[in-house]
Amino acid sequence: MISVVLVDDDELMRAGIRLILNRTDGIEIVGEASNGASALVVAEATGPDIVLMDIRMPGLDGIEATREMTRRGPRPRVIMLTTFDVDDYVFESLRAGASGFLLKRAAPDALIEGIRTVARGEGLLSPVMTKRLIEEFTLSSPRPTEAEKRVQRLTDREREVLKQIGRGLTNRELSEKLFIAESTVKTHIKRVLSKIAARDRIHAVVIAYESGLMDGSNSPP
Repeated sequence: MISVVLVDDDELMRAGIRLILNRTDGIEIVGEASNGASALVVAEATGPDIVLMDIRMPGLDGIEATREMTRRGPRPRVIMLTTFDVDDYVFESLRAGASGFLLKRAAPDALIEGIRTVARGEGLLSPVMTKRLIEEFTLSSPRPTEAEKRVQRLTDREREVLKQIGRGLTNRELSEKLFIAESTVKTHIKRVLSKIAARDRIHAVVIAYESGLMDGSNSPP
């Protein structure tokens, strides 16, 4: 059972998502909040697997609430709820620790699959958002040395796996590109996440770009 906390200042939006999830096997809403401050309290009390977090809310917004959640333990995985594919706050949300994004107008099946995907430890980022992320890093300030140090822990093969993850390749695509079995890909990814201390696949993408590993590879396939 995947436990979920729903955070949105729009009561009608919460009601719609609640209706969808309450009808879904394997997913349970364990709490709700209408702002970031309340979300921290509810998440700490319920210890959910997933937090569906609206980005724009009065008072403590979704980004700051996510940043605070990632500092605490145990940490839920946060999926940001956004209105547009290229929301101005995408980049900052990823830095704050978000594991992915879902459009508020997404179909019910997409919402359910997105929750299950992030619950498995995978990231949830659309091609449009990946492109936006790449552009942000391309134009950003000099890379943090901490990210560079993390990537230096990797073997050449692991570094190549991380680079392809940064370009948006799925496990199957990685298997085909590197001529290795999907089970081997999963093993490499597990080791990469552990060595660079990444929370999940999305965090690994952020580290890959911050470290400079993606220099010269700024176009997703």
